[in-house]
Amino acid sequence: MPPRIDFTSQRLFVDGALSEGAVLQLTNAQAHYLLTVLRMETGAGLLAFNGRDGEWRVEVERQSKRAGTLHVLEQTRPQAPANNLWFLFAPIKKDRLGWMVEKAVEMGVGHIAPVITDYTQSPKLRMDKLQAHGVEAAEQCGVLAVPSFGEPQPLDAVLAAWPEDRALIFCDEQAEVADPAQALEGLRGQPLAVLIGPEGGFSQSERDQLCNLSSICTIALGPRILRTDTAAVAALSAVQMAAGDWAS
Repeated sequence: MPPRIDFTSQRLFVDGALSEGAVLQLTNAQAHYLLTVLRMETGAGLLAFNGRDGEWRVEVERQSKRAGTLHVLEQTRPQAPANNLWFLFAPIKKDRLGWMVEKAVEMGVGHIAPVITDYTQSPKLRMDKLQAHGVEAAEQCGVLAVPSFGEPQPLDAVLAAWPEDRALIFCDEQAEVADPAQALEGLRGQPLAVLIGPEGGFSQSERDQLCNLSSICTIALGPRILRTDTAAVAALSAVQMAAGDWAS
């Protein structure tokens, strides 16, 4: 049985290597958060992870009002295999974009990539902001790694280089099979990716490209039109339940 996740302790994502006895210097942002916002003093405990070495219990040492270190004590969970589910999306307005990225991390996505489509209305992205949302979500939901992020690319370029062994799950209101579980049957254990389009949907030429992809799988998300961020959560839930790590 895997170790239980500690949801009561503060968790922090760090870049440095984690091992018993290691000492890590807090970055300015980490020091501000732990020492000023949370008002931690020397001896305060929390959990740290870096996506490589598992999760470790660490102890704060306050050096000044704005500086401190973390002393690594013991491992609480070994590193788990990286999540292999990809999430591709057409950018939306920034007030909902951060929320969507956070939910994708919580749903177990291992790679996040924006795609620019014909009807994309918000093509300008701050990738550092998206990555910050990913880090925050990973800290809060107990996962042991922050997803990787791909730079924005046009959809046609993404499809042209698509790996044949990864099924691309395309959310399509015109899907022939209404039941997403039935449509996803047979994909369990395969590398998977979920593609969510813009608010205006995909253009006809994009739909043709998608449908001609050998590894495409179309699923419907019910009888109602969903906002992009809602569709993302619905699709990722369906995929994880029918063919992902919920199913296993």
